[in-house]
Amino acid sequence: MIVGLFGVALVVAGLVWAVTGLHSFGAEHSRYGYYTAHRAVPQRQTTNSVVAVAFDYRAFDTLGEEFILFISVVGVVILLRGLRGEREERPEEELVPEQRRSSESERWLGVALIAPVTILAAYIVTHGQLTPGGGFQGGVILMGAIAFVFLGGEWLILLRLRRGARWAEIADAAGAAGFAMVGFGGLIGLGAFFANFIPSGTAGSLLSGGMIPLANLAVGVEVAGATLTVLSELLDQRLLSGR
Repeated sequence: MIVGLFGVALVVAGLVWAVTGLHSFGAEHSRYGYYTAHRAVPQRQTTNSVVAVAFDYRAFDTLGEEFILFISVVGVVILLRGLRGEREERPEEELVPEQRRSSESERWLGVALIAPVTILAAYIVTHGQLTPGGGFQGGVILMGAIAFVFLGGEWLILLRLRRGARWAEIADAAGAAGFAMVGFGGLIGLGAFFANFIPSGTAGSLLSGGMIPLANLAVGVEVAGATLTVLSELLDQRLLSGR
């Protein structure tokens, strides 16, 4: 207990010390920020310089963030699956009919929101280099489309999801690996890891930014797969808990 409190105190003290060294808001602009704000469009043909930094200029840092998320999900899965009992309930024992849906209104609202939320997620991912958004935001929104199924009380659909081929886990792993493969594409094509090896196209077009749309897609798949994997594991715990 004492060791834990001492660790928390050190973390809080470190955060306070770091914040006191920050410049006042709007008081100073770094040379790096000035460079990216003025060079992202002519160099990468992107109108979103934040995505250009995350998926191009500093893509190697984003790779670390991707694998932090991947490893965190793996840890959650290992922890939750280790808590399961030796015997799972049979499908007919898991849920009684009244528990499959909370209400008709919630069910219809959840179903009605799936398509527009999915389209919004696709738009956010594919237009990340043009407008605010990108793979991280789009992946979370895409997970929200499936979460609406859960909130709508469609338990049987989610039961099929968790008993299937674990496609959410496959998406999580494939997205993380896909982002790394984008980096190797630059290494093979131009001799530098995460070098932008695809023509940048025309500013304002959907295929602008070179490799950035591919990176957005990989990140979106990985984030959606990771969050859905955690949601599926939490659903398992809910269904396997005693009623």
